[in-house]
Amino acid sequence: MTKSEFIKEIASRTNTTQNAAEEFVFAAIDTIQNELSEGGSVDFTGFGKFYVRTRAEREGTNPATGEAITIPETVVPVFKPGKLLKEAVN
Repeated sequence: MTKSEFIKEIASRTNTTQNAAEEFVFAAIDTIQNELSEGGSVDFTGFGKFYVRTRAEREGTNPATGEAITIPETVVPVFKPGKLLKEAVN
């Protein structure tokens, strides 16, 4: 499903226009992004949880030269599916 198909589905299920549905979808995404950028989490009981995880600094290899390099510590977003979502998929 593409973003535009998702927005059309939200519009039809909520009996709103596609423009209004698009605003809702982008507002939800922006809210999740803002919370994660502040180090928080967003938990939808049964659906899943969005949170951030720190990936530690580690040694790697440059594939072009074979030279050892240090890969810096990074913060990455993570989604952990909830029980109801897992059951719906299986």
